[in-house]
Amino acid sequence: MNTSIKDKQPEVLQAVVIRFVGDSGDGMQLTGTQFTDTSAMFGNDVATFPNYPAEIRAPQGSLYGVSGFQVHIGSVEISTPGDSVDLLVAMNPAGLKTNLASVKPGHTIIVDTDAFTKKNLEKAQYETNPLEDGSLENYRIIEVAMTSLTKEALKDVEGLDNKSITRSKNMFALGMVYWMYDRSTEHTVEFFNKKFKSKPHIIEANTKVLNAGYYFAETLELIPNTYSISPAKMPKGTYRIVMGNTATAWGFLAAAEKSGLELFLGSYPITPATDILHELVKHKHFGVKAFQAEDEIAGITSSIGASFAGDLAITTTSGPGLALKGEALGLAMMVELPLVVVNVQRGGPSTGLPTKTEQSDLLQAMYGRNGESPVIVIAASTPANCFDYAFMASKLALEHMTPVILLTDGYIANGSAPWKIKTVSEMPEISNCIIKEATDNWHPYDRNEDSLARNWAIPGTPGLEHRVGGLEKDRVTGNVSYVPDNHEYMTKIRAEKVKRVANYIPDIEPEFAKEGDLLVIGWGGTYGSLHSAVKEMNEDGFENIGLAHFNYINPLPKNTEELIKKYKKVIVCELNNGQFANVLRMNFNGIEFLQYNKVQGLPFGNTELIEKFKQLVK
Repeated sequence: MNTSIKDKQPEVLQAVVIRFVGDSGDGMQLTGTQFTDTSAMFGNDVATFPNYPAEIRAPQGSLYGVSGFQVHIGSVEISTPGDSVDLLVAMNPAGLKTNLASVKPGHTIIVDTDAFTKKNLEKAQYETNPLEDGSLENYRIIEVAMTSLTKEALKDVEGLDNKSITRSKNMFALGMVYWMYDRSTEHTVEFFNKKFKSKPHIIEANTKVLNAGYYFAETLELIPNTYSISPAKMPKGTYRIVMGNTATAWGFLAAAEKSGLELFLGSYPITPATDILHELVKHKHFGVKAFQAEDEIAGITSSIGASFAGDLAITTTSGPGLALKGEALGLAMMVELPLVVVNVQRGGPSTGLPTKTEQSDLLQAMYGRNGESPVIVIAASTPANCFDYAFMASKLALEHMTPVILLTDGYIANGSAPWKIKTVSEMPEISNCIIKEATDNWHPYDRNEDSLARNWAIPGTPGLEHRVGGLEKDRVTGNVSYVPDNHEYMTKIRAEKVKRVANYIPDIEPEFAKEGDLLVIGWGGTYGSLHSAVKEMNEDGFENIGLAHFNYINPLPKNTEELIKKYKKVIVCELNNGQFANVLRMNFNGIEFLQYNKVQGLPFGNTELIEKFKQLVK
């Protein structure tokens, strides 16, 4: 007697990489998010990479209109969304053409054959149909008439127009993938019930199509088996999947709670930072004041005003917006008020690649203001630790009375990963420099002897009246001063204040080899790729390679030079043309910093990194 497919035991895998691609209207982001959330609920470690076009309404079927969502799930540590794809779900020819190179030979591609019309093939610049010309013979192709099967599944559901029916085909694809990877549809059905509770016909339609895809996959002989990925072993705690932008917003909420101050956000919408504004608007019950300004300049200046009035003040933007905020950021530095500026980096220059990732704003963050105007610069490195560095940016700004630029990027801002939920008691204390009442010898620029932070006098406090503005300050009274020696003194004291922050941040600790042949240096959102590559090399016997990943850029950790000198070679890997490498060269003369750079709007891949590192150690 033959054993049916559904009676077989699933093949156990450690990890799998799945990518959903199609037109912007095909719901690939929702499909990928639902698969991610379901896998996280099951206990897998996950990492995601949404990739979508810059155009709001890119032409249907066009190569540059493809929207994609990649998810890497595993029972082992998952640091990146993955390099090569195990399963590609392509809803149209353009999705297939732009993503085929990422699929491992011999692995599976599911296509919606209804989309492979002559017109769509021409839009994707195919001269012949790849499903018929033999060009896909190195892959397992599963051809499914998803659009037709979706219509068949919904023929008895009332209240749906043809467009709504066709748009449900993404749930057919999701149902198939759920069956293939031994996932339950329960979480997604629950999602339908919550999201569309006032539209029962939409709940019915999506549930029917999801189940139709699930049971259709069960009948396919082209799928030889189902696959199972066991839950990952992770430190005990309560977890949830969080996107980087959401984690950033929550980090600020936690910092406001810990500092006892109200949170003010003055912002202007810009891709890919806008979701921070969207998230904070939801939390007015925590005392959040969110102001959508008419432009970037109004966003930062309103935040400076809120800081002057005693709030934890932040402003959010991306590279083009940071350029516009430069003059006002110099004002905040000059009057020495706490302010956090979040720059979610994207491809540049100018409007560049709005939906693609890059690390090319580092030098702008360091030096993009007139005059001598140093500020603290830190960078998050994973979607989850965006929370920690938003919190830390707030702490440094409040305790040192100076602006902080927090750099994230589109890769980690839109990506997601498990985040272990923290209690307020687990977070470090945040003090501030607010003075409650005047004394006989009070002056607005009295400073803390250790940190050099000036005191914070809130307007309306009797006896603490003082002047602020962009003109140079007298070192004691804060009144306007054109005295040459005073200007030089104030310039140097503001720089020294930022320099002394090094006394309040942790040393840089290398991963893997603590000394040896090669030190890989990275910063910001490249952490997952670099960690994964160096880990793989260590496991393959290259045990003299270490990784130093920087979250504190200005100032650098105090032990940076000591650490670097423990390795024979040093390579700095960045998604730009070498900006951090140049910062290191300026700080540490006589050390050779090799570079590996990529400026394609895409993150590093494991394979390319490992190939480069092997060249250096051999």
